[in-house]
Amino acid sequence: MPSFSESFGMSFELMWGMLTADPGLTIGLLVFFGTGLLLVFIVNLIRHYNLKKSGILDVDKMKGSMFEDYLYTLLKSKGYSVQKTPVTGDYGADLVLHGNNKKIIVQAKRYKNKVGIKAVQEIAAAKSHYKADECWVITNNYYTKPAIGLAKSNNVDLVDRDKLIKWMIQMRKSA
Repeated sequence: MPSFSESFGMSFELMWGMLTADPGLTIGLLVFFGTGLLLVFIVNLIRHYNLKKSGILDVDKMKGSMFEDYLYTLLKSKGYSVQKTPVTGDYGADLVLHGNNKKIIVQAKRYKNKVGIKAVQEIAAAKSHYKADECWVITNNYYTKPAIGLAKSNNVDLVDRDKLIKWMIQMRKSA
């Protein structure tokens, strides 16, 4: 039985023989893989540029209260009348929005990890207290599957990192 290095050597020779037997195949494979690598590089470059342009990297460094202040400004730029709730005794809502003949309560979650079910429970419970038409949880991150499931069954709108970035870019364009 051949050793690993002998097997590897034979495999390499076989592959090399196939590639050099038909120069068209070799060039085609090089172009195919080269184009793929170039596309991955371009997509990552665009993604990084959009992240930097949006300001989300700065949001990721904010404290919770700064994030609430940032959302206050962002949601005002989207045309909402915005009020902050008291720091303590807010019943699970950080902001109260008025717009389009609706009252919307918002819970802001600036997290390093995914937002869990507790945030959805809190805002869903606060909805009747505030007599709100809608309730949202806005995060700089994403949501766990249980949080998404509970949000669907309780009509809670979840604004995740991707949607927040879109809103941020829109705000910067309109400024």
